[in-house]
Amino acid sequence: MNPIIALFTSSLGKKYLMAISGALLSLFALGHMAGNLQIFLDPYWINAYAYKLQHLPYGLLWVIRFGLLATVLIHIWTSIVLTIENKKARPDDYKFKSTAAASIASRTMRVSAVIVLLFIVFHIAHFTTRHVPGQEFNEVIKDAQGTEYPLHIDLVKPDGKVVMDSVGDENGVAKPKHVHNTHAMMISGFSYWWVSVIYIVAVGLLALHLGHGVSSMFQSLGLRNSGTYPFLKLVAWVYSIVVFVGYSSIPVAISLGIITISG
Repeated sequence: MNPIIALFTSSLGKKYLMAISGALLSLFALGHMAGNLQIFLDPYWINAYAYKLQHLPYGLLWVIRFGLLATVLIHIWTSIVLTIENKKARPDDYKFKSTAAASIASRTMRVSAVIVLLFIVFHIAHFTTRHVPGQEFNEVIKDAQGTEYPLHIDLVKPDGKVVMDSVGDENGVAKPKHVHNTHAMMISGFSYWWVSVIYIVAVGLLALHLGHGVSSMFQSLGLRNSGTYPFLKLVAWVYSIVVFVGYSSIPVAISLGIITISG
């Protein structure tokens, strides 16, 4: 049988696909969190970071986006198929005993996955396409208090120096680098209490999902046994706690006024 076909048809192949796609998404979650935590620094850093992402060469950003979308779809598809296969293979009494003994995380994996997926859609609509009702960003950014800030600003370093664009205007005259005011966008978005609540709840479910999923990933890849299980389980849950604290610290800090538009 063709190895590619076997990968998508055999139970072992689907388990590997689910584990590998889960590992990639887990790494992305960590990297995305690290990038977002720059909101705690001078506004320059998060604005420069967002600008670099938006200007990756040769449409690389869209390649990454579609790659992530494909990874998510593969992860969801393998999860659904394997769940159906397991239900068909298990007798009812075994299924009952297994469910009764399972952890809350394992029993809510499918529910948390659906909610996290819906949150990802909301998150993209909120900060990428900017089409959440009442929070559309046109030429200005408006927070919950009605204060307006410019959508685009000159990129300014922490020392106050304006960053100049290497490409000048039509006459070749140097001009300041004009970027999205990502710092203000994030603070404005989380100034709405209901957005912060949705975000924290979703991140909590994501952490719950990751805690069980990362541990299961080690098993699917053949790295978990009776000797390594306690350590790998600890690694999985420490990782999930770090992700939860890292992501949720942003809306909490904004809600408490620790992070402000002024930086």
